Amino acid sequence: CHTSGMLTPNGKEYAQKIPREELTHLILKLLQAWKEPLSHFNQHIEHHQELPDDSLSKAKQISNMVHELKTGVEKVTEKMQSMGIISNSLNGMASSEGTGLSITNEANMMSDSDFIHCFRRDSNKVQSYLKVLKCRIMPENSC
Repeated sequence: CHTSGMLTPNGKEYAQKIPREELTHLILKLLQAWKEPLSHFNQHIEHHQELPDDSLSKAKQISNMVHELKTGVEKVTEKMQSMGIISNSLNGMASSEGTGLSITNEANMMSDSDFIHCFRRDSNKVQSYLKVLKCRIMPENSC
């Protein structure tokens, strides 16, 4: 996986030990790391005439969801900053330069099944980290 070099906590219990700002930054880094590979993947599958239309549609839908999720996390980050929950140190950190990840051809050269496996792995991480962050910010949710 092209994101394997990113240091990420394995499991919810380790994610709970990371400060909110670092966890938010990690979520943004993971989402940003998938922006370009998903775009290439969409282009790749569009050229496969044998794929059913619903597969093409699903791939585009996933790509759009990642973009929307990243935008949503950025908005939540701004709100957290304005409320003083986290500092403004995350500004500009969602760009590909701020992630510290250079997107290589590794993601483009993976087989479709490996690509989907890696995407699913990172999606599960983001989901888990968002749950931890939500529980820290809004403890009234009985997490």
